[in-house]
Amino acid sequence: MTTVQEIFAAMPGQFDAAKAGDFDATIQFDLAGDDGGQWYVNVAEGNAVVTKGLHEAPAATIRMNASDFVDMMTGNLDPMNAFMMGKVRVEGDLNSVMKFQTLFG
Repeated sequence: MTTVQEIFAAMPGQFDAAKAGDFDATIQFDLAGDDGGQWYVNVAEGNAVVTKGLHEAPAATIRMNASDFVDMMTGNLDPMNAFMMGKVRVEGDLNSVMKFQTLFG
């Protein structure tokens, strides 16, 4: 089974800098439940850097259960359906989150 830690560790390698263009934002993830925790991903200057912990001023914060996050990132849960069902809550700039999700393979 894939873990939250493994997903965040793999993110920089799945980042598509060509799609990012001049996108510059930090997205905070706040994951509840078993295997949960807090991470943020900063996308700037064609790079994606993942850090464990809290960012002081993210563009947006995504809050969800860690198991739903794993399901979403492994293709077992559609992101739009998860959002509509209330499994994903976004605080802050939703447009940044929408752009962010297109930047990773």
